[in-house]
Amino acid sequence: MILEVAILDVRSGSEAAFEAAFAEARPLIALIDGFLGLELQRCLERPSRYVLLVRWRKLEDHTEGFRGSPQYLRWKALLHHFYDPFPTVEHFQLVNLPP
Repeated sequence: MILEVAILDVRSGSEAAFEAAFAEARPLIALIDGFLGLELQRCLERPSRYVLLVRWRKLEDHTEGFRGSPQYLRWKALLHHFYDPFPTVEHFQLVNLPP
């Protein structure tokens, strides 16, 4: 499993509109093969900051499958205008540590 992590800084005062747009956008990503789930969490100290955690079966499900899909075009139209600055997206893989 791959964990996509994005810190989303939205324009101050647009948090409610962002959350409404995200609720509309969420079903789009859920249609993508390899999508395993997501969480959107809001920062307590900085209310215009969110962290998006998306679980994918493999990296290419996100980088090629989602980003190359028509759903991504709609996702961008719904969400990208809220970001300032544009988020950095990174991918992580679980480290299996001995007990």
